[in-house]
Amino acid sequence: MLRDQLARPLRDLRISVTDRCNLRCTYCMPADVFGADYAFLPRAELLTFEEIERLARVFVDLGVSKLRITGGEPTLRRGLPELIGRLSALSGVEDVALTTNGLLLPRMAGELKAAGLHRVTVSIDSLDPDVFGRMNGLGTHPQKVMDGIEAALQAGLGVKINTVVQRGVNEDGLRNLWLALRDKAVVRFIEFMDVGNHNGWNLDSVVPSQEVLARLSADGTGAEFRPVNPNYQGEVAARHVGAQGHEVGLISSVSAPFCGDCSRARLSAVGVLYTCLFAGSGIDLRAPLRAGATDAQMNAVVSGVWAARRDRYSEERGEATPERAAKVEMSHIGG
Repeated sequence: MLRDQLARPLRDLRISVTDRCNLRCTYCMPADVFGADYAFLPRAELLTFEEIERLARVFVDLGVSKLRITGGEPTLRRGLPELIGRLSALSGVEDVALTTNGLLLPRMAGELKAAGLHRVTVSIDSLDPDVFGRMNGLGTHPQKVMDGIEAALQAGLGVKINTVVQRGVNEDGLRNLWLALRDKAVVRFIEFMDVGNHNGWNLDSVVPSQEVLARLSADGTGAEFRPVNPNYQGEVAARHVGAQGHEVGLISSVSAPFCGDCSRARLSAVGVLYTCLFAGSGIDLRAPLRAGATDAQMNAVVSGVWAARRDRYSEERGEATPERAAKVEMSHIGG
């Protein structure tokens, strides 16, 4: 099995298919930066479905068994079910998932399921219309996301919910959100992270996961929750179960980094390979691919990149390290 410098295997590939989005969430694509005049990638620069399929096959040959489609907002990529069908048909692929804001799922969920999609992770940060409207940057009502969640469930897709928690923004509504959604799907609460370069991150804005548990509990202590074992090695969310058996996930990149188990590579919409969510640079795979490189040559490139990997940014965040260069935007490589 291919392993990096810290003995971490390559098991997961996250594939961005677009840098565009139909929301302007403040922690990802704030509207004051990604405004009406923002220059998104031209179509010709995006990897074609054939190129994505070929690169995915290279990664699968190296040990990847899980593929996740991201963006931007991936449902904006025209013909997405075709790509899902191509990827789900690859020998060795055990799971094909999609991260989405859910707005287009009412009209797409059934077709995505039929194409071979196994599950979706839907982002919703508050059920309060005012709070959610401010967080998504466009005033979009949370019911539109709830409709997408229902559509995914009706289509037979597995569903998880992601909620980014920010101090002074949405922490007061976490329990209401969890109570409303816990019978539908596992809700995962994510500590506000310093992804990209424009979200105004600072440590004071982080609500630690242990406080999140306390806010979810009936008595305000978190004592009703007990930790349970991960479903698999490298699972990013620490699992807890409440008194009535409902599961909650905590993604604690700031307070409890999990770099030591990270098995994820990320491929941008233009074919750049990143080995960390917080990376400042990556390796261009599109250029050799379009120049006629063979599968064996692409295999060697990817193998070399992973074998040299030493990334552990979330662990280093709290250490005295030199100032880092600008990081890749989350809208280019997903979460």
